[in-house]
Amino acid sequence: MLHVIFTVDYEIHGNGDGNPNGLMVEPTDRMLRLLDEYGAKLTIMADVAEILRFKEYAETTGRDDYGYQAIEKQLLNAVACGHDVQLHIHSSYFNAVHDQDRWSQDWSEYDFAMLPYERMDWMVRTCKDYLESLLKPANQNYACMAFRAANWSVSPSSNVVKVLLKNQITMDTSVFKFGRRNGAVTFDYSEAHSALLPWRASESNICMQDRNSGLWEVPIYTEKRWLGAFLAKGRLYRVMCDVFHKGPFSVSHTKSNASEPSATRRRSRLTKLQALVQTHAWKADFNQCDGRQLVGALRRAERSLNGQSGLPVPFVLIGHSKLFTKANEGALRPFLAHIQENPDRYTFGTLQGMGRFQDQWAAL
Repeated sequence: MLHVIFTVDYEIHGNGDGNPNGLMVEPTDRMLRLLDEYGAKLTIMADVAEILRFKEYAETTGRDDYGYQAIEKQLLNAVACGHDVQLHIHSSYFNAVHDQDRWSQDWSEYDFAMLPYERMDWMVRTCKDYLESLLKPANQNYACMAFRAANWSVSPSSNVVKVLLKNQITMDTSVFKFGRRNGAVTFDYSEAHSALLPWRASESNICMQDRNSGLWEVPIYTEKRWLGAFLAKGRLYRVMCDVFHKGPFSVSHTKSNASEPSATRRRSRLTKLQALVQTHAWKADFNQCDGRQLVGALRRAERSLNGQSGLPVPFVLIGHSKLFTKANEGALRPFLAHIQENPDRYTFGTLQGMGRFQDQWAAL
């Protein structure tokens, strides 16, 4: 059976713009109300690095301009009502400085996987301790046991796997098969063990299986699809947000193109043309896909189980609170209804809730 898990990265814009009340708290309230209608659960991947800066700002200035109290209340209520909160880290926030209504980050610490072991360990330990001290009073069984790196930065993976296990985090959900990046964060997950099934992650390469490892990789569900499959209104909104909230690694090539050799410009155009006919990593992103697309992906994932349908398999969706518009809310309803109407095939779950099935995953 597929356990449908909604995970939402709970954060403001990546460049430090925006207010948490409008980008985190209000959209997540709407998300929780919507999921409650269908008996679904939300796993909030809380960017604790950001939240700790908002907390410190409130304590230092005496002003709660970044809604720390509302964030704390929302996380407590979510856990008390059976939803889940797990760990997400934008490591560049730990040294962030508040500067004219935005957060100026330490971009030298942007790539989590490239940090020194000791620094990474301190970050994970600090964030885990914060979540557990905050949320255990709401649910004594709460545990911070799952992690997602910002920008999916878990490669190279040796330090990441060691640090997570040292801090009793037994589940990572950063990898998406077919995903590749080469820039401020660099990784290649094209050879990941599975696009759907969890695996015990190797310390040397998180994409590979090591049956002796204590860390389970629970991938974000992904398919390899052509660009036409990406067409949806939610993607346009994401593009607009990226344009208006550019980070330091967004580079405009308008000026440089004129001075580039003609051969270089031809190669660039050829690369763009090739992208139109090549396949790309299509994630089950509930902000950027409509309900019809997600239902199709769920059905294809079910068919791919090949006789393993009796085992509890997580179908992990990803989203962002800052991108959850009211239009997105309406587009998601057909997907939620489809799951609710087929209880013999699908159920709703959370990352912490899936922890009890890890022994059964060994059979996958």
